[in-house]
Amino acid sequence: MSLLPTPPPSLRTVPATSTASSTVALRPVVVLPGLGNNTGDYRDMAMTLREGYGIPSVVARVSRVDWLRHCAALLSPGFWRGSLRPRPLLDWYLERVAEAVAEAKLLLEDGGSISLVGHSAGGWLARVYMEEFGMSRISLLLTLGSPHLPPPKGLPGVIDQTRGLLDYIEKNCAPAVYKPELKYICIAGRYIQGASLFGDFNDPSYDPMLVGEELNKIKLPAKFGDDKSLSSAPSLHARFVGQSYKQVCGQADVWGDGVVPEVSAHLEGALNISLDGVYHSPVGSDGTIRPWFGSAYVLKKWVHHLLT
Repeated sequence: MSLLPTPPPSLRTVPATSTASSTVALRPVVVLPGLGNNTGDYRDMAMTLREGYGIPSVVARVSRVDWLRHCAALLSPGFWRGSLRPRPLLDWYLERVAEAVAEAKLLLEDGGSISLVGHSAGGWLARVYMEEFGMSRISLLLTLGSPHLPPPKGLPGVIDQTRGLLDYIEKNCAPAVYKPELKYICIAGRYIQGASLFGDFNDPSYDPMLVGEELNKIKLPAKFGDDKSLSSAPSLHARFVGQSYKQVCGQADVWGDGVVPEVSAHLEGALNISLDGVYHSPVGSDGTIRPWFGSAYVLKKWVHHLLT
């Protein structure tokens, strides 16, 4: 695990509470689901926060069907020009966040504040929410595998998957800060290293991808007359993942969480953290071999930021 810059004060012990509806001293957490996810995907994480650490959590109410609203963007000239704006396209999501924030504020003591925890697209949507609805009583934004940065322009084969949304956010949302009154913390996963779709299988400069702690290789027959019996190549999985990374950051042979490259999940000005062996999504995670950011033992690595 790498930390940039110096981590904040150490974890303090807080007794768990079984009643999330009572007035509490700890900051309540509002969880913002990622693209394609629903509220239920975060049930276990919210339960761990509540029962394991005494942190009441409200997950914004989102269903998978809700995301089909984005199909309307296909009718917008901005989609085809790559100049989409978050509003009104994402007003439905921002309203759900506003409802969850209002619910969390009911749990506050006088002078208290809340934390926003955004997963994947929920991280940059949290920034839109803070810009459009205000930051009243929000003291922490913590993002989990969120693609914050737009892809570089002019690279062959790279298409902005957000069709301009991240460009808009970069230009119009407040920059990240790490101050006592407002902290941005961006957590990236290093689950798998991608690879270029085509390349020299015998290039000694290429570091074969690692999945968790296991070396993942495909062995190819040696060329005729070669003294070596086998040669190493990036796996097909690494090449597939690499194409996903390339669409996000312009490079294929980088580390990431299987969906979002590490470099895109960090923001200048924030406290940026990378966690080894962490997968992107609760969907497809088994909590052990393929843990995601919200798996209990991974959450243990970052939960202290919610307690300080």
